[in-house]
Amino acid sequence: MFYHQKKLQYFKPPQKPDAVYAMKIQELIGGTFGEMTVMMQYLFQGWNCRGPAKYRDMLLDIGTEEIGHIEMLATMIAHLLDKAPVKVQEEGAKDAVVGAVMGGTNPREMIMAAAMNPQHAIVSGLGAMPADSVGFPWNGRFIVASGNLMADFRSNLHAETQGRLQAVRMYEMSDDPGVKDTLSFMIARDTMHQNQWEAAIEDLQQSGLESTPVPSSFPLELEKREVAYQFWNHSDGNESAEGRWAKGRSMDGKGEFQYIEHPQPLGPEPQPPQPDPKLHGTPQHRQTDGNGSSAPPLVDRINIRS
Repeated sequence: MFYHQKKLQYFKPPQKPDAVYAMKIQELIGGTFGEMTVMMQYLFQGWNCRGPAKYRDMLLDIGTEEIGHIEMLATMIAHLLDKAPVKVQEEGAKDAVVGAVMGGTNPREMIMAAAMNPQHAIVSGLGAMPADSVGFPWNGRFIVASGNLMADFRSNLHAETQGRLQAVRMYEMSDDPGVKDTLSFMIARDTMHQNQWEAAIEDLQQSGLESTPVPSSFPLELEKREVAYQFWNHSDGNESAEGRWAKGRSMDGKGEFQYIEHPQPLGPEPQPPQPDPKLHGTPQHRQTDGNGSSAPPLVDRINIRS
């Protein structure tokens, strides 16, 4: 059961409407690393969790918090779109578009950057939408919920890292005190969440339930151990040899890194199997009959036999 309180986690309204910035805020809601993604990711990981109860409870705690973040951003978009009609925004974009044409840049890109999202007026009635900043609908394929907590926690750390990066960029794009104050709260929560996932990864390792390489339950003797810790130099230059990944004890403590400056192929040249005649693919060699002439099409051969 979910329970909703009518008060927001935190919110400071913008001082003035800004429909262009409202379009950009959509990225923090429905983008690949937006709040909808982390909300669904954490909730599904929690619902699917079969590990210790503390992990399930923690996942559901943070997943539910992210629902509140979406509500905060949706409220912000509603305020930014208030009293900001499409006509006013289009007028504001004219100079930028003319400048783009005169300067030889793409005017369509300038229109997208300087005008409001028309769907905010046409589709949502000046409200937020489950979409990103260019109108692409949020997609459930953005989320990761594998059933392996270490794999999931690492994905969560990545999501919070990208999410905080985008929120910080949005902060820098605004001069509105209310917007910046609200984003400051969300950025701080992302700081906590990055630390939270690093702590969860450490906790999971110390519990002995999972370690590197993931999944740690797969027997190491079943992988080709001779190449498990080799770094292959697959580009010109050997600057990569200077990195931690090229020498010394491996991060899992189970091997030694080895730098292979000139890696060689370990397999043969591929010999693709020839196509099934019924699929009419192009074979490696021309098909002929016993006399050396081209064989008739498959349908003719069938008719001849019949």
